[in-house]
Amino acid sequence: MLALKLTLVPLFLLIVSMSGKWWGPSIAGWLAGLPVVAGPILYLLVLAHGPAFGARAATLSLSAILASEAFNFAYAWTCRSRSWPLALASGLIAWIVAAFGLSWLPASPLWAAIVALVAVCCGQSFLPRGSAVAAGAPLSRADLIGRMVAGALLTLLVTSLSGRVGAAWSGLLAVFPLLGIVLSVSSHRAHGPDFVVSLLRGMVLGRFSFAAFCLLLSFVLPYQRPLVAFIEAALLAMFVQWCTKRLATTPRASGVSDRHEGGPRQQRHTERRA
Repeated sequence: MLALKLTLVPLFLLIVSMSGKWWGPSIAGWLAGLPVVAGPILYLLVLAHGPAFGARAATLSLSAILASEAFNFAYAWTCRSRSWPLALASGLIAWIVAAFGLSWLPASPLWAAIVALVAVCCGQSFLPRGSAVAAGAPLSRADLIGRMVAGALLTLLVTSLSGRVGAAWSGLLAVFPLLGIVLSVSSHRAHGPDFVVSLLRGMVLGRFSFAAFCLLLSFVLPYQRPLVAFIEAALLAMFVQWCTKRLATTPRASGVSDRHEGGPRQQRHTERRA
């Protein structure tokens, strides 16, 4: 299990980092929405404390989307005019305040789903808009290795604490903004604030798959074998992730098609009227 902690998150960070280089920050942020960090943590909690504990932790992980969006919101607005240490400090303060507030909410899937939906809507509406950043921004080997090492260390820290503080805080810590911290700070240093803003806006779209993952676990864990429940939740998360990407790109494509076809169609229409 220690090998899983040390390799899974760094491997995913490598994939997300390279996707930012190949396809740009929006795609990297979208991929970061998959539950690759929280999923293994929740599975370890189920193995250690049982399905009921895991289901309650999954419910709090769902509501913790609000805390993650609070981190993104604070970091995105601060990084536009301040250095990365100040942006990171403001983001962590926002996450801690939001997490403490969420720890007092009822551990209800309905409440958690409402909180997560509000967080995603607010994140999409109120995050700053950065200028377009082209794919292929330079990424040094030292920066890439730094991201992976930081991911491994943070994963060990979160998983070590989560089993000692109860189901509520275990679920909240499972959604500690591990990827958000590593990707935001390293991207801020390497590519500047506009890249970070585009990355964090892309993360909002990826929240839907994470929400689906946690919501399904909160319902099925008490009634199914843990491995089966996590496989079902992972498949659902990947399907929702695919759907959100389709929904995000289809209107854009149709808009481009309409612009290309608008000229000839408008011309034929004008000719018929003449």
